[in-house]
Amino acid sequence: MTAGPDGERPARETPTLLDQMGGVSGVIASTIPVGVFVVANVLSDLQPAIIAALVAGVAVAVYRIVRKQPLQPAISGLFGVGLAAFIASRTGEARGFYLPGLITSAFFGLAFLVSVLVRWPLAGVVWHGVNGDGHGWRRNPALLRAYTWATLLWTLVFASRVVLQGLLYDANEETWLGVARLAMGYPLTGLALLFTIWAVRRAHRTTGTPAT
Repeated sequence: MTAGPDGERPARETPTLLDQMGGVSGVIASTIPVGVFVVANVLSDLQPAIIAALVAGVAVAVYRIVRKQPLQPAISGLFGVGLAAFIASRTGEARGFYLPGLITSAFFGLAFLVSVLVRWPLAGVVWHGVNGDGHGWRRNPALLRAYTWATLLWTLVFASRVVLQGLLYDANEETWLGVARLAMGYPLTGLALLFTIWAVRRAHRTTGTPAT
C-alpha cells in the first residue's frame, strides 16, 4: 500500500485478515476455552473439564458481545471446543479432546510445506493478508527467500506438535498431552513469529524497501 501526499498511509477500505479475526485479543480469546480444558482436566476430571471449557467459551462470547467486539473469534473458539468436547464425551477419554488439534496441526504443517514447494510460502501470504497488502513481495527475491525460511520454521513447529503430542496421544498420557498442548502453543508460536518478523525486516533492510 502506497503512502499519500502527506506521507501517511491512507485508511484501508476493507478490514485486514487480522481485523476480521478481532485483532490480537480476538486470536487469544479464541484459544481460551482450550486452555481452560487443559488446566481443568489436569486438576479435575473429564466431565468437569468439558463443562468448564464450554462455560469459558460462552463467557468469552458474552464478553465480546458486551464490549461490541467481533464475535467471529469467540464463535470459532466455541465451535472448536464444542467439537473437541463432543469427541471426548463420545470416546470417554480426555485425549479425544486433543484429536482435532492434532489433525489441524498436521493439516497446517502439510499446507506450509506444500506452499514452499510451489513457491507461495504461506508465511508471506498470511503476513501480507494480515496487513492488507498484495502479493508484490513475491517479485522480491530477498523477501521470497525470507518468507520461505520462515514458512519452513512454521512447518517444523506444526510437525513437532504432531510428533510429540501424537506419541503422547498414542500412549494415552492425557495429563502430559495437556501440558504439551499448552507448552507448544503460544511459546512456539511466539518464537516462530519473532523469527518471521526478524527475517522479513532483515530482508527489507538488505533490499532497501520499506517494511509493511
